[in-house]
Amino acid sequence: MAGALPGSDFLFEHAACGLLLTDKGGVVLRANDTARRWLGYENEELCGKVRLLDLLPVGARLFHHTHCLPILQVQGSVAEIQVEMRNRRGERLPMLINIVRSRDGGDVFDQWALFKASDRRAYERELLAARKAAEAALEARLGAEAKLQQLNAQLSHADRRKDEFLATLSHELRNPLAPMRSALEVLKLKFGASADERLLQAFDRQLRHMTRLVDDLMEVSRITQGRMQLRRGPVELTTLVRSAAGDVAAIMEAARHTLRLHIAAPPIVVDGDATRLAQVVINLLTNAAKYTPEGGMVDLELDCDPGHARIRVRDNGIGIPAEALATVFDMFSQLEPALERSKGGLGIGLALVRGIVDLHGGTVHAHSLGAGRGSEFAISLPLTVGAACPAAGPAEGPAAGAGDIARLTARQVLIVDDNEDAADTLGMALELFGCETRVVHTAQAALDLAVSFTPQAALLDIGLPDLNGYELARRLRALPGWQGVTLIAATGWGQEKDRRLAFEAGFDHHLTKPIDFERLGHMLTAERPR
Repeated sequence: MAGALPGSDFLFEHAACGLLLTDKGGVVLRANDTARRWLGYENEELCGKVRLLDLLPVGARLFHHTHCLPILQVQGSVAEIQVEMRNRRGERLPMLINIVRSRDGGDVFDQWALFKASDRRAYERELLAARKAAEAALEARLGAEAKLQQLNAQLSHADRRKDEFLATLSHELRNPLAPMRSALEVLKLKFGASADERLLQAFDRQLRHMTRLVDDLMEVSRITQGRMQLRRGPVELTTLVRSAAGDVAAIMEAARHTLRLHIAAPPIVVDGDATRLAQVVINLLTNAAKYTPEGGMVDLELDCDPGHARIRVRDNGIGIPAEALATVFDMFSQLEPALERSKGGLGIGLALVRGIVDLHGGTVHAHSLGAGRGSEFAISLPLTVGAACPAAGPAEGPAAGAGDIARLTARQVLIVDDNEDAADTLGMALELFGCETRVVHTAQAALDLAVSFTPQAALLDIGLPDLNGYELARRLRALPGWQGVTLIAATGWGQEKDRRLAFEAGFDHHLTKPIDFERLGHMLTAERPR
């Protein structure tokens, strides 16, 4: 058995608190060793000689008389009274006091328990300091979170403004492109035989290049705003890829590149938007031509493995540094500072490629062994099992050739556009194709003219100064004889919602500026849809 436990006297004398017994008048009758040590008295100096209340400051004595004694008399105890006591040397000791009143016969005794509160005060000070520090940290965190939310809101707003700016910019750029395209068609028809063919070809190439840049701006804006809608259907990729290669043939020839095609036998069919997928291939080929020194080699491959079609564009151009491979598909990513690049570019082509491929459920990856060692871009698209291949190519609707335009005979066309250059040059081009045209620049002028002139077709701009083109189309449809007129929306706004609004307003076709004259020729030779 372990050593004997301390006796009750030992526990009393050496308790963790000071224990005292006083009579009704407060004279100390007994005190344990802990209390005597704290107060600085020997037993014979304290017991029977000192009133405990005399060790309290005046304020504490007053509090004892006015508060403690009444409570003791009523309920027989008080607890956790915090006071200061003076020891024999006059030093102040912070104490917590519990008092219990008891009776023995006719005598009244008070039992006091003293607890030193100096450690508690230090703890409370530390606790208060910690609480203040925690509150300050929390306030700082909340402030930082609020600031972060504010910055995020500002960034989101700036991002939306950027997207809106890109969409508006691309629309505004289409307005000057439209008369330029019409003027070029006029030059070809009027002076093609006598003019320097190289000038017309250079004009045509640069105009097409600028149109592609504007189209890319519009497409990127749609993707970043989540508004691109795919017009899906079975797409046979061998036809699409060959057509895309033909579209960039002039670019390759101008740079004296050799474009080699490695295309598997058809059919290779995917479920997708043919126009968007053609845009992907054209962008990759244009990118390869741009960043390959003159006289380079570009390979375009199409094959398939179980479940996927693979498209690869490989060149022997400037290559991609290893550190840039991870960001090459980011918006506005450029391998070189703008002033050091001789080929230009907006840095959105590859971002557009990735966005379109992602919407098709595919993947795109860039590979390069480093600067000066060429690049390869590999696209994977899920195959459509058992889908029928479309008979038509990737263009939007059947395209008219020169023969179709040449067959336009005595066709009357109304042109409504507030951009006088765009309207007049378009009218000149159509007149050279044999059309009789009337040109006005406001919706009201068109309505006034429509009373006496009923054309076979009308090209209406949407952003007119008085009525928009949608409302003009509705009013024209309500006029006698206009139900059979082919209405064509000719506008710089080319998003899916713009097409939908045009068809809801009564338009038969929707053309995005600058106008593709082959598509326009088909619309003017075809019968109006019923």
